[in-house]
Amino acid sequence: MVRRPPADPLITTAAMAALEKKAEEIALLDLRGLSDVTDYFLICHGRSGRQVQTIADNIERVLRERHRRPKHVEGYARGEWILMDYLDFVIHVFTTERRGYYALERLWGDAPRVAVRSPAGRARRRGEGGDAGDATEVPDDSAEEPA
Repeated sequence: MVRRPPADPLITTAAMAALEKKAEEIALLDLRGLSDVTDYFLICHGRSGRQVQTIADNIERVLRERHRRPKHVEGYARGEWILMDYLDFVIHVFTTERRGYYALERLWGDAPRVAVRSPAGRARRRGEGGDAGDATEVPDDSAEEPA
């Protein structure tokens, strides 16, 4: 099931910041009702530790411009899995290998996916990639599947 974008526009802003740095396979999981810790997970990956750090840096920069700072950041020095805790949402930026190993989407398989809007106002489905040339955009009216 794919839901419409969340009420908090900052999670979508964070997703767009990740896309700006070529993050791949962005997934936004709605954990409301499944977790008492946070409402959303934003999950993506980069191809190298340096790219993972660059993605995280851009997300943090863009959200700071909107007066949001992470409560906690872990894993930045190694650049294999950076966790950025913004309380009502948590961002996970992995290398490809670490993402496959930890498989958070599988672990949270009951969580509905939320459509992530590109700057053009269209949804991206997980697996369509972060490069504009690789992505097939989905019209707004097809972004939500029936329950």
